[in-house]
Amino acid sequence: MDLNFSKADLAFRDEVRTFLKENIPAELSEKVRRNLQPKRDDYLTLHRILYRKGWIAPAWPKEYGGPGWSLTQRYIFNEELAYANTPRIMPFGIQMVGPVIYTFGSPEQKAKYLPRILSGEDWWCQGYSEPGAGSDLASLRTRAVRGDDGYIVNGQKTWTSFAHYADHMFCLARTNPEARPQDGISFLLIDMRQPGVVVQPIVTLDGTSDVNSVFLTDVKVPFDDLVGNENKGWTYAKFLLGHERAGIAAVGRSKNALRRLKEIARSEHVGTRPLIEDRDFAGKIAQVEIDLTALEYIELDVLSRESAGHGPGAGASMLKVKGTDVQQAITELVCEAVGYYAVPYIKQALHDGWNEPPIGPEYAATAAPTYHNWRKASIYGGSTEVQKNIMAKMVLGL
Repeated sequence: MDLNFSKADLAFRDEVRTFLKENIPAELSEKVRRNLQPKRDDYLTLHRILYRKGWIAPAWPKEYGGPGWSLTQRYIFNEELAYANTPRIMPFGIQMVGPVIYTFGSPEQKAKYLPRILSGEDWWCQGYSEPGAGSDLASLRTRAVRGDDGYIVNGQKTWTSFAHYADHMFCLARTNPEARPQDGISFLLIDMRQPGVVVQPIVTLDGTSDVNSVFLTDVKVPFDDLVGNENKGWTYAKFLLGHERAGIAAVGRSKNALRRLKEIARSEHVGTRPLIEDRDFAGKIAQVEIDLTALEYIELDVLSRESAGHGPGAGASMLKVKGTDVQQAITELVCEAVGYYAVPYIKQALHDGWNEPPIGPEYAATAAPTYHNWRKASIYGGSTEVQKNIMAKMVLGL
């Protein structure tokens, strides 16, 4: 999309592009380009590089350590990260709990946690979903009971992404079981390294185990780690979810994946002609590109609203739903382009160090695992069905 960037914006883009080219390790970019699973150290390598430059938190206010960028600069930065094939900036600290803490947290919480989020010293995970309380999050049953010097928390969280790496969890727990479900929830910051916290991996369809169940047994949370007011956690949870869903669309990364799809379609053939010249397949690519362009306009509108001091509104749900559709469509078309070579489903091929002889072209090995991995996008961050209900209510008044 041509956004008619100013000379200053183009100079900023060139600065970002040059910095990433000179500072991101080539082996890390190649791993991402090949759809291999980044490890903890890979995410932290990117985090520390951007932190030293002062670029790790593009949307944070300058007073809390953000770079003070304009909407356009944030847009350009995310595009260039995708173009450079970096891992994503892990969102749980920077994009989720960080904004909650600097918006609703106490001065002590800001002083304690924000610098460690920026530096990457603390890795956070999200304690929202539970067995029986996923889409209907307000029915959660994890309890936090007041003790002498803090809360005692008991319960289970599930589908907790990267909990096996995490030092801390931001957690929703019920502090008033007598209140209306949304009114009796509090937002707590939990140290994951203490006794009573047990993390068990969940192996997903693609063969990876980035999501987990987390069991909390008599876990202690000091009163100082209650964010905002007791029983008002639902307000902070909705604020956080708006930021999460807006970021899930990953427009820049879908644009990069679409470029990769076109490269594959030029390499694969139908008879003697490149697949990209096949009318039916080219039509499918064109439809995804149209949808992606529409998604990009929605993202720009949401960013504009946030820049003006408003919440993302229904646009966050639109980004979540359509972003998921586009991501899944691209992975499906890669499998279609690779054809029979996508059939040997080798989950180990997603990991660095897979040295077996390739079956077909090098991009074929990750086609099926990546396709299966993206099935979960319909569920995390709020399922597609729930997001459609939100849009129906907020946009159509139904």
